Amino acid sequence: MSNYRRCYVSGGSYFFTVVTERRAKILGNDLARDLLRAAFQDCFQRWPPFRVDAMVMLHDHMHATWTLPPDDAAYSKRWGAIKTL
Repeated sequence: MSNYRRCYVSGGSYFFTVVTERRAKILGNDLARDLLRAAFQDCFQRWPPFRVDAMVMLHDHMHATWTLPPDDAAYSKRWGAIKTL
């Protein structure tokens, strides 16, 4: 198992790379974009919204830069919910 080192700073800006399992090419279509958009909307309703500064979706991975609210550093729970949905 990987030994991740995570930095949690309230109100911080974070850069993420998220890769599909086994690099499956499942992200490069309209359905994937619609499902991801719906997952983000659900996340915005559950917790204080964060700012998506940039996002790039490729066929097998995505990059994103987020800025969290001033008193919030919980990006892990947001990504967990988005990935689950």
